Parts: sequence; structure tokens; C-alpha cells
Amino acid sequence: MKKTACITGASRGIGRAIALKFAEKGYDLALSCEKNSAQLEQTARDAAAHGARCLCYTGDLGRAENCAALFHEITQSFARLDVLVCNAGISHLGLLQDMSVEEWDRMIQSDLSSVFYLSRLAIPMMLSAGQGKIINLSSVWGHAGASCEVSYSAAKGGVNSFTKALAKELAPSNIQVNAIAPGVIDTEMNQWLSSEDRAALEEEIPAGRFGTPEEVAELALTLAESSSYLTGQIITLSGGWQL
Repeated sequence: MKKTACITGASRGIGRAIALKFAEKGYDLALSCEKNSAQLEQTARDAAAHGARCLCYTGDLGRAENCAALFHEITQSFARLDVLVCNAGISHLGLLQDMSVEEWDRMIQSDLSSVFYLSRLAIPMMLSAGQGKIINLSSVWGHAGASCEVSYSAAKGGVNSFTKALAKELAPSNIQVNAIAPGVIDTEMNQWLSSEDRAALEEEIPAGRFGTPEEVAELALTLAESSSYLTGQIITLSGGWQL
């Protein structure tokens, strides 16, 4: 049977690139996004061109009931899950003192709680198979923290600690848990930067450029195919920036 991967936040950017990379490698895919159904379906069509069988789910995975609905569909469609890629998330820019309680809760639910909900559902399927990979998308700000992105930094820091702890818990069961902490990746999230701001930021990066979604996807696939001895790692992908 073909391997199956669940990739969240797959309608665009990094998630879309990961979906296409896994499709090229021969995986069937369970894809999700919060609301961009048309874009998600386009990702599925492009993945299907590589031979992947795709399931699409639209819903906010910061809500436990939506995660349960997604996994019900995975069970019905594939009956197995080899790789879980927790990529879905949001960002928030602004002073902490101006942030509402509702905005804080939404950040934590979207970027951290979703990782818990999805992992909790994936683990029994992986235990039954005797193997599995969980790959979480973090950020360099989960290591260092960013001014005016306190809630995002806190959520991604939580993802890092969650990854390390769950890796220890699941290592005896042959399930590996790792995270990717990207630096500046050239996605729609950074389109608000002016040309001057972009040039200044590129100068700060030793590699002299932004990363690409495809580079993140290549690393995600490497982790999915890696040795069972590689677990509990937060791998920074930043071109030498924010080490």
C-alpha cells in the first residue's frame, strides 16, 4: 500500500509545497486548510497529477471537533497514516498590550493546540502500524522570540517543547517527532514588506536571500524518510540567520 501523509495548511505557501513534494514521492494525501477551499482543491489537483489520491478538508484545526472530523475522513478514505505534518497556523503583529484576549486565544489554539489535537489523533493510527513520523512547523522565533510577535513566539516555543517531549514519549514505539524552524521564507505572509525593507532583511541573512517553500518541503520529506534514530530535533532552516 502507498504511504499516506496528512498535511495541514496545504492551500498555499509552505503547506502546498510540502503536499506537492510528498505527492512526487508517491504518497497519498489528506490535505486541509481553514477556509481557502478553491486553493486547496487546486493543490489536490496538482498533487493528483503526480498520482496521489487526495482527501480535502476545510475547517479551523484550532478546534478539536474539526480535527476529529478530519481524522474520521482519513480513517474512512485511507485507513492508515504514516506522516503527520502540522503546518497550519496564523501570525499576529503588534504590541502585546494592544492584543485582545480573543486574539491571544486564537493564536494559541491555531498554532499550538492544533498540534496537540492532531498528534493525539494520529498516534493511535501510528501505534497500530508500528511506525510513524510527526513533523511540526515551528519558527526561528520559537527559539529567540520576536518583539511585536510575542504570542506567535510563545506558541512556537510551545511547539518546540511539545516536539521534544513527545519525541521522548513515542521513541519506544518507533514514532519519530521532529520540527522545522524556518527563518524568512518567500511566501504571501511576507508580501507586506516594502522593497527597501526586503532588501534590508536580505542583508541580515548570511545566505543573502529569503528561503523558498520548496526548500522547506525538501526538508520535511527528508524527515519523513529519515532514520528512526532521528527524533526530538528542532531543525533551523534560515540561511544562517537567527542561529
